[in-house]
Amino acid sequence: MSLFVFLVPFCVMQLDVVIPTYNRSDLLKKAIDSLLRARVPAELTVRIIAVDNNSTDDTKAVINEVSAQSGGRVSYVFEKRQGRSPALNAGIAAATGDLIGFIDDDEEIDESWYETILSAFTSNQVDFIGGPYVPRFESEVPNWLPKDYGAAVGIVDGGDKMVPFDQSYPGILMGGNAVFTRETLQRVGPYSTALGRSGKRLLSCEDEDMYQRLRAAGARGLYLPQLIVYHFIPRERLTKRYHRSWCFWQSVSFAVMDRIRPQPTRYVWGVPRYFYGRAFRGMLQLANVLNREPGSRFSNELPLWELVGFFYGKHFYRPDS
Repeated sequence: MSLFVFLVPFCVMQLDVVIPTYNRSDLLKKAIDSLLRARVPAELTVRIIAVDNNSTDDTKAVINEVSAQSGGRVSYVFEKRQGRSPALNAGIAAATGDLIGFIDDDEEIDESWYETILSAFTSNQVDFIGGPYVPRFESEVPNWLPKDYGAAVGIVDGGDKMVPFDQSYPGILMGGNAVFTRETLQRVGPYSTALGRSGKRLLSCEDEDMYQRLRAAGARGLYLPQLIVYHFIPRERLTKRYHRSWCFWQSVSFAVMDRIRPQPTRYVWGVPRYFYGRAFRGMLQLANVLNREPGSRFSNELPLWELVGFFYGKHFYRPDS
């Protein structure tokens, strides 16, 4: 009796992780180290693409050093055009993997990040996934920090259960902790270069724009609480000035998007009416002397900055200004 041994090959997926970076080489090294340190399942190969967005510090040297130490698992891409969106798009253009993931240069991944990714894309019919940002504060958290404006400092918490990104999900897919199939990104197109942070401007909404296009294309997404990144939050973001500026520029960004895709709502002087309602209710709450809770009081001020930002973005701001 003969003994036959059948070797059944298993499919190995390739994941390319894109990190856009600008003048934060110390944080970037920690981000890359976390990617190199995390557990990689046998069915997954990982390549790291660090996109230098025209940095003036030692970013290039740091990337080249870790690339040599990692046996070429880390590659360097240079993108001259300033802005997060051009950097993301440069990383996408350089990627060749079945999956393309994104983290920011001020984040570190959990050691199970790759395992969660492989499980999601082999066990579910899914086109993209996202997960929480767990904060790592550089300094003491002030008592006025509003809980309902976590996005201003980069906190994402969609709950402790796996849920679909659909009309019932309370937020959006945030691009600092996201993974797509390559086919999905080819289908929906690149990140909008009219949106996204550039230099000192806090323009944003490139993630909102991408999420809307994913939903419109019928792409299927999952929020996974196990897909954890740890987000460094510097002390300069824990100021009221920063929050006011963030809310202003977030609304400028929404106004830029609104020019492309107007909302199905009533407008007053070019601004959706609900902006006025939120600002008015916030001012009424601020006038309530019985409300002495610092976080609540500051939260009531911020809708006014959002209203002003949208008005400016709709009537005065130009993307190249």
